[in-house]
Amino acid sequence: MPNTSERGNLMPDSPIRKLVPLADKAKEKGRKVFHLNIGQPDLPAPQNAIDAIRNIDRKILEYSPSEGIKSFREKLAVYYHSFKIDVSADDIIITTGGSEAVTFAFLACLDPGDEIIVPEPAYANYTAFAILAGAVIKSIPSKIDEGFALPPVAEFEKLITPRTKGILICNPNNPTGYLYNRTEMSQIRDMVKKYDLYLFSDEVYREFCYTGAPYISAFHLKGIEQNVVLIDSVSKRYSECGLRIGALITKNKALKKNVMKFCQARLSPPLIGQIAAEASLENNQEYMHDIYDEYVERRKFLIDGLNRINGVYSPIPMGAFYTVARLPVDDADVFCAWLLSDFEYENQTIFMAPASGFYTTPGYGKDEVRIAYVLKKEDLAISLKILEEALKVYPGSKVRQMVEVAAE
Repeated sequence: MPNTSERGNLMPDSPIRKLVPLADKAKEKGRKVFHLNIGQPDLPAPQNAIDAIRNIDRKILEYSPSEGIKSFREKLAVYYHSFKIDVSADDIIITTGGSEAVTFAFLACLDPGDEIIVPEPAYANYTAFAILAGAVIKSIPSKIDEGFALPPVAEFEKLITPRTKGILICNPNNPTGYLYNRTEMSQIRDMVKKYDLYLFSDEVYREFCYTGAPYISAFHLKGIEQNVVLIDSVSKRYSECGLRIGALITKNKALKKNVMKFCQARLSPPLIGQIAAEASLENNQEYMHDIYDEYVERRKFLIDGLNRINGVYSPIPMGAFYTVARLPVDDADVFCAWLLSDFEYENQTIFMAPASGFYTTPGYGKDEVRIAYVLKKEDLAISLKILEEALKVYPGSKVRQMVEVAAE
């Protein structure tokens, strides 16, 4: 039998999805599983998008232009202007989800062996996309006790080599919910300018900023406009994950020309998805206002609840709809699997993503999990109760060990 590719062997398992078989088996046993593992919002998509799909009046579902439908790109440019992001429709390329935008950015900017510096914990698929491009992720850990703030510039500079081609950030951050402030973004700008690097900036959660400080886009940074590659998607802000519509935005004409070759090779982004995504922009502010308020309430409810559980700690996320929490367990990977395979509370359990999968630095995230607060508060309340009860009986729980010692 022929060997499989080394590239495929190097591709990491998804920390978000790798425990799905255990969740499926738990459901087969009749257990209710609360999904805190994946950023799939439970809130309805904009009605405009649903209506646009229902009212499609076409005889042919044709290819769209490789760079995306022009009217959609023009409306997106207006949308970005509302965030003081000065781009035109010609700077925007529509992609099949934000994932394709990152992949095409890497393929167009990086040669095999080139390096990208990424603060971690980070979205696990960044590593997968880098492997596809033959590039190398150089990670720099942030710390939960510091709220996952940007590591010092000196730590970045230790990693810079002649093969370093870029810095990748997610702002607001997935998985931590951290929001980079103006000072941190200025430090990133200065490094990008000093070493002439690309700045890949994943900004799909820009609407979900919960601090009084302004959201700082990579395109707000003066002097590096030609270095910035902005990644976007409609998946999270409109609960449209299944549409698979993202965007790559760049003012660098040579880079755009390179990206377009990959776009043409895959022919076109999804037609129906673009129609729905374009319609979603029509009442953007009104829709996002209600969604935003709901996430603010969920965030407070979840973080307060987590920090009341004995031995659990979560910093307050300032953006997105995730948090990374530290648990009093010896191994979060084992604990998350145990919750699905061996534990139930009133015939219910929870599905969380072990945070180790969001790090590449060995040993990091061993006692951490990522939790997505994409469920209504009633479900979050049950989930918190399940977590609290599980920690009392899990064999590798420090809470259980403390109880046992006290009883002796």
